[in-house]
Amino acid sequence: MFIMTQEDSDIINSVKGKIIINFDSEKELNIIYKSIYPEIQTSPYYRSKAEIKIENQSLIILIKSEDMTSFRASTNSIIKWIKLSHSIIKITEQH
Repeated sequence: MFIMTQEDSDIINSVKGKIIINFDSEKELNIIYKSIYPEIQTSPYYRSKAEIKIENQSLIILIKSEDMTSFRASTNSIIKWIKLSHSIIKITEQH
């Protein structure tokens, strides 16, 4: 879900988004949450801010940015962190 607020039709003042990722495994959900939470909390706020939480069996990520470019960059970074965490879980499960 993406929500864009506009002062007029030509200028975007901010971009907000909510990403919901459902998990089958509560263990994997908690590991990924704990691994990316510090990254999100320590990321400097210049033009974008993110929050993360767990609801039921889902990881909820809220992103608010001043512009579309910073929104895309934040979204890409968070998705990369999640994919990396997931890959590490799969590697460690094999051993």
